[in-house]
Amino acid sequence: MINNSSIGKWERLRQKQQDVQFVNRLQAGMNCSPFEAKAILNCVYEVYQPFFDNSASMKPGQICFEVVTVENSAKEKLSGCQMKSVVLTLDAGTADLEVREREGVIGLRRHRLERIATEAFQQGGLLTVEDIANRLLNCGERTVTRDIKILKDMGVCLPLRSTIKDMGRSISHREMIVRHWLLGMEFSEISRRTNHSIEAIASYVEKFKRVVCLAKDNHEIKTIAFLVKIAVSLAQQYYDLYQTLGIVPSREKELDELLKKTIAQH
Repeated sequence: MINNSSIGKWERLRQKQQDVQFVNRLQAGMNCSPFEAKAILNCVYEVYQPFFDNSASMKPGQICFEVVTVENSAKEKLSGCQMKSVVLTLDAGTADLEVREREGVIGLRRHRLERIATEAFQQGGLLTVEDIANRLLNCGERTVTRDIKILKDMGVCLPLRSTIKDMGRSISHREMIVRHWLLGMEFSEISRRTNHSIEAIASYVEKFKRVVCLAKDNHEIKTIAFLVKIAVSLAQQYYDLYQTLGIVPSREKELDELLKKTIAQH
């Protein structure tokens, strides 16, 4: 015997769920069919799910921001670009106050610029100068452009939509981290600047060292990539970086000693 009162209870409980309420309102208010209402619900989830996922985990001072994805071509119009939601840290609390006290307003702005550009890139997105100036840092676009150039002169190449062309199509955070290390930055500082763990940074640097040693030992790039277990393009980037970047003497010495040790083991 079917318990009708039990069936009614479960139906009433289902009606209290937010998805069902949303579908019911679409059917009643917009005269949608059940199929159309559920299709609209699915579309809402596709667009807003990243915000739902991030909202509970965001820290004070962070925002959920819409950016173009790194997969978009630099020639693609913004209106045709694929977008995604990323979490950016506008205010890091005490850490930002210390930068403000030490480096002033301009120093803090550049510090935040570097941080949000890196955060977006790490999450698969690219900020634009317009985003940063008009919506995030509330300053002039010329100011942001000037800051980008000054940071680039300091060896910090920001991954933005306007600069990604200059860094190559396959630019990666790995190359940026290795670049910082070659210029003399310690793991702890690289970690703070790039929001990567020290363990991850150590792994990237170790693979870079192996690439250089194998290249110096006259191995071909494809062979090096296979041995180090990285992409051929990344192996080439690493070696190009070694050949073209002005490496600080301490890092050059470290690489030379590793090379000598490697040759001695053969």
